[in-house]
Amino acid sequence: MTTIIDGDGVASEIRDALGESIETLAEAGARPGLATVLMGDDPASQTYVNMKQRDCEEVGIEGVHVDVDGDAPAEELYEAIEELNADPAIHGYLVQDPVPEHIDYREVLRRIDPAKDVDGFHPENVGRLVAGDARFKPCTPHGIQKLFEAYDVETEGADVTIVGRSDIVGKPMANLLMQKAEGANATVTVCHSRTTDLAEKTRSADVVIVACGVTELVDASMLSEGAVVIDVGISRVEADNGKGYELVGDVEFESAREKASAITPVPGGVGPMTRAMLLYNTVKAASITEDVPVELP
Repeated sequence: MTTIIDGDGVASEIRDALGESIETLAEAGARPGLATVLMGDDPASQTYVNMKQRDCEEVGIEGVHVDVDGDAPAEELYEAIEELNADPAIHGYLVQDPVPEHIDYREVLRRIDPAKDVDGFHPENVGRLVAGDARFKPCTPHGIQKLFEAYDVETEGADVTIVGRSDIVGKPMANLLMQKAEGANATVTVCHSRTTDLAEKTRSADVVIVACGVTELVDASMLSEGAVVIDVGISRVEADNGKGYELVGDVEFESAREKASAITPVPGGVGPMTRAMLLYNTVKAASITEDVPVELP
């Protein structure tokens, strides 16, 4: 019988465990602080930052939000970044992507203090990840590792195929899983839009991680019997269900679940883990900056 991986449940356990660490920091006068920065009024981005701020409130992290006008020059965003870099009450922050077209997001990342880069996207933190000495693991790949741990998915010696090569998921996921470390030691194949015969690559894998932003790209015919399937994608499609839409992933769930040994649903799979690991990184940042040791889940 196929196991439906409960990302909501695992994320809740992580948030509960982080609560003890947050209290330890607060008792030492170092309550963690997380800031979100949004430039412009993209509705999806607004939803994401609202969710992150709500998460902070629920676990006891001090949440701060900064709005920057979408038509403002880049210097206004950079000034906000410098203020957050200098604010001792902010232990971590992120600039929500996408940014307006006139902003170079890579330059934004370079200006963030690496010690406060709780997304893990600053070049210094990317380099540390690749070298096997991560300060902060990017939230989605780290969350997937936590799901593997919670559901006893063995990665050592496993063949893992990742569909998607983004800087946010595909590349860091591959780097994490190929390292000589606990929860890793896998043989990793990374596929993308130029891959020939994608189905051949996915069918040869023990674990398939799909993060390409193409709705229901992978179905049962592209999986081996008993594969573990992690669906990172989420898209809104029209549906005759009263709401007018439904959320679907990059995997055709109903067919894939018939063949997979374990699979993440959309929603309720990877998404909650990404948010939980942002809180995790914020607590870790506060612990390092304030020199207050804490137990991290």
